[in-house]
Amino acid sequence: MAKAFVVCFSFCFLLALCIVAPSGASDAKVNAKSGVTFSKDVAPIFFENCAECHRPGALAPFSLLSYKDARPWARSIKEKVVNRQMPPWGADPRFGKFENDHSLSESEIATIAAWVDGGAKEGNAKDLPPAPKFASDWKIGKPDAILTMPQEYTLAATSGDQYIDIEIPTNFTEDRWVQAVEIHPGNDRIVHHVIAFVQTPEMTASVKRARSPEAMAKTIYYQDGSLIRVRQDAVVHDDGCNAPNGGVARGSSLELGLPLGFFTPGKDPDVFPKGIAKSIPAGSKIVLQMHYSQTTGKVEKDRTSVGFLFAKEIPERAMMSMGAMNNYFKILPGADNHEVTACFTFGRDAEIHTMLPHMHVRGKDMKYEAIYPDGRKETLLFVPRYDFNWQTMYRLEKPALMPKGTKLIVTAHFDNSERNKYNPAPTKFVRFGDPTYDEMMIGYFDYVAKTPIRKAVTLDTKIYDQYVGNYQIAPNVVVKVEKENNKLMFTVPMQPRVEAYPESESSFFFTAVDAQVTFIKNDKGVTDELLFEYMGRKIRAKRVNQ
Repeated sequence: MAKAFVVCFSFCFLLALCIVAPSGASDAKVNAKSGVTFSKDVAPIFFENCAECHRPGALAPFSLLSYKDARPWARSIKEKVVNRQMPPWGADPRFGKFENDHSLSESEIATIAAWVDGGAKEGNAKDLPPAPKFASDWKIGKPDAILTMPQEYTLAATSGDQYIDIEIPTNFTEDRWVQAVEIHPGNDRIVHHVIAFVQTPEMTASVKRARSPEAMAKTIYYQDGSLIRVRQDAVVHDDGCNAPNGGVARGSSLELGLPLGFFTPGKDPDVFPKGIAKSIPAGSKIVLQMHYSQTTGKVEKDRTSVGFLFAKEIPERAMMSMGAMNNYFKILPGADNHEVTACFTFGRDAEIHTMLPHMHVRGKDMKYEAIYPDGRKETLLFVPRYDFNWQTMYRLEKPALMPKGTKLIVTAHFDNSERNKYNPAPTKFVRFGDPTYDEMMIGYFDYVAKTPIRKAVTLDTKIYDQYVGNYQIAPNVVVKVEKENNKLMFTVPMQPRVEAYPESESSFFFTAVDAQVTFIKNDKGVTDELLFEYMGRKIRAKRVNQ
């Protein structure tokens, strides 16, 4: 409970001082200016950079919209701004330019410092600019649709971390394209983070099968109450780039469907550029993966909602959310700089729009690098001081082009030593897992393929009959292809069952993942093989009789 209190106190303190400081570690001296006042000089800075959090009913616990509200915090504000200790911006300014970078300029920092050093005077109230206006409680504006948990969830006073999957039917009778997603926790005292997944009817049964004891026994994971954790004796790959699937081990709690939106403390809503959107197929439901963390020692209740803005027309391209993650790592006791890597290879020309590093309390830093097909290497993002309590999605000013074959390398370091004041157990080995006392290593990113949205062609579904069967992609790993209700369905072990859509008589694509498959006939005209293309890899699977 003491550790939980430390984490909670840290988070609340950050909220109380949510003043955006510049990136970097400059020790430039701040010289006091004469006559600096709140009304004329400081309020414009606060209104532009801080009011989004610091206003009544918003995330921060106090407002900065008036002198009366700001004055008691003056010295603390100066200390955090001048020393560059404030999170909410963690990116190293040497790499990348981001449209949501609200760092203060040197001049703005000097103005705030001079105001405090000069006695934090109010000045003439007539100099105060108009307070910023906010359309509603929703940052995205009034949603076109709001889906809410069917009932409250109760977290016991003595509960540990809980991962709860909440299903919400959409009742959509037609496909919908989403332009913006915003998740509203019902109780931010206990909601650590939320991932909203789109789960199609075909995926539901597959997810349940994957969570069965028989299926879990074949993975590196085990079920611990509501939590999924990696077994201590599971195979270890700290270098995910030389591990299977770039470090991804199937069967984790993150495989509930298509990622739609995220909530973490400090993250902006998911808003997609014009002409780009995410899809919610008709009949799908939204699954909210709720990470609850008991920090108050009291019984708490939550009822979280998610709001959508729908695209006004069918978009030109679809936004995809992906994570370069490593599920195999094992952090040694006392290690203060344990390195873990993960990789993702682009199978098509694509553009990265956003990046969101995710680790737990031992997370120290994370870097995203691209190795291009011509051998060039570029750092896209480096967060040198990762903060579990304030996780930011970094939105690029200009999307980063990833030509086909580009490898994205994500490198993270972890501090499992006693010097890490948030470390719950420095003497233990640490594996990937849901609870905060385990670790995660995920470099989330949003990207779009450079090609337009794929459109299915119309085929005589009798053609599907020649493709039905089992295809072996590895020893004891068989892909099952079935025809159901005139749909061609694919089932891969430990993966949701998904539909394939025809681009031609022999080539099909998936909307659930950025992948495609081609059926291959032998010299007798019989289909005896298929070719998967996914993450820059080409995987052949021979047809087998079972």
